[in-house]
Amino acid sequence: MRSNPFLFFFPQASRGLSLALPLALAMAATGCSSVPLKEAGTLSSYGNLGAPKGKLSKSRVYVDGTRLAPAKTVSIVPTTFAFSAATRVKSGADRTMVANALDRALCISLSDKYQLVSAGQPADLTVRSVVTDIVPTNKAMAGVSTVVTVGTGFVLPVGVPRLPAGLGGLAVEAEAVDSGGVQRAAIVWSRGANSLQNNPRVSEVGDAYSLASKFSGEFSRMLIKGKEPKGLDISLPSGQRMKSWLGGKPKYAACDAFGRPPGLMGAVAAKYGAPPQWTEKKPKPAATY
Repeated sequence: MRSNPFLFFFPQASRGLSLALPLALAMAATGCSSVPLKEAGTLSSYGNLGAPKGKLSKSRVYVDGTRLAPAKTVSIVPTTFAFSAATRVKSGADRTMVANALDRALCISLSDKYQLVSAGQPADLTVRSVVTDIVPTNKAMAGVSTVVTVGTGFVLPVGVPRLPAGLGGLAVEAEAVDSGGVQRAAIVWSRGANSLQNNPRVSEVGDAYSLASKFSGEFSRMLIKGKEPKGLDISLPSGQRMKSWLGGKPKYAACDAFGRPPGLMGAVAAKYGAPPQWTEKKPKPAATY
């Protein structure tokens, strides 16, 4: 039998494999974390938002496609945390990492249509996001889940899904305002990790880190299209996105303020449950909060 490299890093979690496997097989397919929509009072207006929609991702959105259409440049204000969300994560470095991941994904995605300029520079649109809630990932359960998933993958054709316990989640509100400070798009969004789509990572913010890019993908898609997205996005990523996601130089230097994606090393680390802190690259220059 092939050895499992994860066991080298997390030997204690391996002892739970024999006990956790039956539970994983019985429950994982239906496991998910539920995170309610949450307002933090940071949007310039909530009156334009529509009714809540969505199953995996829940959201209330507003978009003025007509007024978004002429915009050419975008500035991203570094993401902050509402007080109630900040108190749920012990480490300030972890909060910064999640914020950078969210802003970086936004910057890369929006580069498909807009010219990105540094925060504080004049721009047609200014995007600001606030994390309104975080459900911390249970690190012990994430470790056991990784052993179950990866370990069974070495002895079965397909590894079993993640255990439906200790799942994390994320809630964010964001808006895009024009040069006059008028809201042209806004979103209140939440999503919990699930057993089938989110790899367990041994970090308190493992799921929030992953879900930050989910939020950024949905909000940037709305801004680029100028309308509320319908259904799954099945379009192929652009060349600049692929280059950036692999850790290469972004299309616009402003995106380097949020660091570069960990690329293939990050994908390998995620597969084996390693904390995102192990492969996350520091911003150049560091984003300020």
